[in-house]
Amino acid sequence: MQIMKVDPRALKENPDRTRQTKSTPQADALLLATIKAVGIVQPPVIAPESGGGNGYIIDSGHRRVKQAIKVGLEEIEVLVVDAANDNGAMRSMVENIAREPLNLVDQWRAIERLVALGWTEEAIAVALALPVRQIRKLRLLANVLPAMLDQMAKGDMPNEQQLRTIAAASLEEQREVWKAHKPKKGDPQAAWWSIANGLAKKRMYARDASFGEGLARAYGIEWTEDLFAPADEDSRYTTQVEAFLGAQQEWMTNHLPKKGIITEANSWGQPELPKKAERIRGKPGKGDCTAMYLDREGKVQSVHYRMPVEKKAKGSDAAGADDVGTLAKPRPDVTRKGIEMIGVLRTDALHEALSRAPIEDDTLMALLVLALAGRNVSIQSAASDDIYGYARMERHVVSLVNEGGQLAPDRDRLRIAARSALIDALSARENRTDSGIVARIAGNAIGADGFLPNMGTDEFLSCLSRPALEAACKDTPVLPRQRVKDTRAALVEHFREGHFVHASALFAPDAVALNGWLTENSVVADEDDGTPVDQDERDGDEPIEPAHDFDADEDGFDEAGIPEGFREAAE
Repeated sequence: MQIMKVDPRALKENPDRTRQTKSTPQADALLLATIKAVGIVQPPVIAPESGGGNGYIIDSGHRRVKQAIKVGLEEIEVLVVDAANDNGAMRSMVENIAREPLNLVDQWRAIERLVALGWTEEAIAVALALPVRQIRKLRLLANVLPAMLDQMAKGDMPNEQQLRTIAAASLEEQREVWKAHKPKKGDPQAAWWSIANGLAKKRMYARDASFGEGLARAYGIEWTEDLFAPADEDSRYTTQVEAFLGAQQEWMTNHLPKKGIITEANSWGQPELPKKAERIRGKPGKGDCTAMYLDREGKVQSVHYRMPVEKKAKGSDAAGADDVGTLAKPRPDVTRKGIEMIGVLRTDALHEALSRAPIEDDTLMALLVLALAGRNVSIQSAASDDIYGYARMERHVVSLVNEGGQLAPDRDRLRIAARSALIDALSARENRTDSGIVARIAGNAIGADGFLPNMGTDEFLSCLSRPALEAACKDTPVLPRQRVKDTRAALVEHFREGHFVHASALFAPDAVALNGWLTENSVVADEDDGTPVDQDERDGDEPIEPAHDFDADEDGFDEAGIPEGFREAAE
C-alpha cells in the first residue's frame, strides 16, 4: 500500500463497483464545492489493472475522481493497493456500508473549529454548499446543555424553532427542564416539544411596539439583540411580556380617537366589537367608531365599525321578531392557530426541499420566475428614491460578479445562489411574508410534501375540530372516543412512531383557488374603462405589434438574442 500522484483522467472505472446508482446533482455539487475549497481530503483507492494491463482501476472514490476532473486538477493523490481476486468487490462494499455520516453535533464542532481558524459563516456555507441559515442553525448548539448535546449526537434532533427556544435559555434553566423531561432508559427519543415548551419565553419585539423609549423606560423594559436575526431589521426583543403589554395599553389610552374604544381579541385573534356592530372594511364614515386592540404578537391594531340605527317596534309581531334564533357557525376543521402552524411547517418544508431536493435547471429557472410573482415580493423601480429591499437579495449575487464588475457566473455557484434566493423569497407563513399560492405551487413542484414533519402531535391535533379528528382516524386502528381529548391522545400515541400529515397542509393548491388565480392573472385591464381584454388584442383590433423590430445585425445581438460580446465577457 502506497501513496502516489496520478492524472485522474488516466484512471479507469471499476465495472464491478458496489455503488451503481447515479448520485444526485445536489450531492455532486456539494462534492465539487468542497474540492474547489479544500481539495480532496481522502485520497481515492486504486489497484493495478488485472489481466496484464498496465493501468489502474478505481477501487473506491469514483465520484471524487470525476469531480476532480471537472475542477480541472492535473494530479491527485491516490492510495495504491494490491489487486484483489474479486476485482475489489468486497473492499468496495465494505467501504460504502461501514461509512457512518457525520452527525449534526460533530458538524457543529467542526464548524466552530473553522470559525476559530478565521473562516466566515458565508465562506463555510460556500465550501459545503449549504445555506448560511443552516450554518447559523448549527452554531446555536454552542448554547445547549452538554447532556442535551449527547442526546442530539444520537440523531435525535429538535426542530429549528425548538432548538432556538432551548438555546435562548440559560444553562441552569436547561438543566432543570432536562432533569424533568430527559428520556427514560430504553427510550431513544427526547420529548423536545415538552422541553422547548418548558423553556419558552415569549418574545415581544421592539419593531412591534407603538410606544417610544420614554414609556419603555417608565415600564423598565430592557431590549436584547437577537444575534441570529437578519441584519436588515430591528431584532431587539424583550421577554418582559407584562411590561410590554402595559406600555402598549397606555399608548392606546393616550392615542384613543374620539368615539373610540379599547377592546380585547377573541380566541380567533379578532377584536370583540359591541353587540350588533357592523365592521367597516373600507374607508370609515363620519359617524363610524374605532376600536383599538392588541393582537397575538402584542401589536396595536385598529378597526372601524358602525352601530345600527335603533328602530321602534310596531306591534307584538315586531317585538318578537328578534326571538328567532340563528344557528351558531360550525367550528372550522382547523383553528387559526393550526393554520399558522401549517404555514410555519410548510415554509420549513419548502426551504428544506429547496436546500436538498433534486431540482432540474429548467425547473429552477421557473421557480425563480414564480417567486417574483409572490405577493410578499416588492421590486422598486429605478425611478424611485426608495431603496429599501435591494440589500436583502444582493448577497446572493456577490459570488456571480468578478472583480471587474462583470457578470461571470460559475454554474454550480449559480445554482447555489438561485436556491438561496428562493429560500429568502418564498414563504407560506400566515403573516406579511406570505408568498401566497405561488409558494404552494413551488412546494408541489419540488416535492416539499416529503419534507413536512409528523403532525400527529398534541400541539397540532388540539387545533382540529371533532369531525376533523375523527376523519384523521380513518385508515388507522384508532376508533373515535366519546371525548375529543381521548381521541386526540389515542392519535398522538398511534402516530408517535409513524408519520401523519394533515390534508390541509399539503402543498398542492385547491383547484378552485388555482383556477381563480390563473384566470385573474391571464388577462389585463383596458386602460380606458377597466374591461379585461386579451393580452394580444384590444376590442377586436389587430394584435399588438412590438414597439421595435428586432434585427440581429443592426441592434448588436447575435442570432440567439444575446448581446454581442456578452459570451466572451462571461467566459
